[in-house]
Amino acid sequence: MIIAERKPFDELKSFIADKKKVLIVGCRGCVTVCNAGGTKEVGILASELRLDAAKDGRELTVDEHTLERQCDPEYIEELLELVEKNYDAILSMACSVGPQFVTARYPAEDVYPALNTCFMGGALQHGIWVERCQGCGNCIIHLFGGMCPVSRCAKSIQNGPCGGSAEGVCEISKEVDCVWHLIATKMMETGQAETTFAPVQPFKDWTTSRDGGPRKIVREDLVK
Repeated sequence: MIIAERKPFDELKSFIADKKKVLIVGCRGCVTVCNAGGTKEVGILASELRLDAAKDGRELTVDEHTLERQCDPEYIEELLELVEKNYDAILSMACSVGPQFVTARYPAEDVYPALNTCFMGGALQHGIWVERCQGCGNCIIHLFGGMCPVSRCAKSIQNGPCGGSAEGVCEISKEVDCVWHLIATKMMETGQAETTFAPVQPFKDWTTSRDGGPRKIVREDLVK
């Protein structure tokens, strides 16, 4: 899933410093799962903004609404009646895709991202998320024991570890496991070391990654 976190409160305040009527839009997708932009988080931010405005003696109306998803035009359309209430600003509590879709549908509105989109990953435990994918467009984890050296190695090395790791830890931080140590350990324990390390992996084809510009997938069987 996409992992995001809320922007600092002072930054959000700066977005609406001269606004009197604001709509906060949440998303029940990834950002709900990572506790960043669901109905609960929308309510918390709305309350914080109202209290802060009251403390400053400033007039501010904050309305709340949470969509099923903000990455789908079908759900963005639900905002039409709300947008017609003439808000001064919309704060989107979704990944970066959300505010871009809202902006595209309602170009006359001032739309601000309330979250910082961080990475694609999963939960190690409650409250701790970690990156596991860079969306390179050509998944090769089957070659490495189900682990991704592109996202989990600081150098994205695909032919064994560099000389910077020690005792299974990456040189960039004592809190970062060397993924190549994990790969090697698994392959030796499962008797697959020879098939993993003997063939030299060719240069990765990065044409499917972000380097080629914004990517697009078309499923002709689904397009109406």
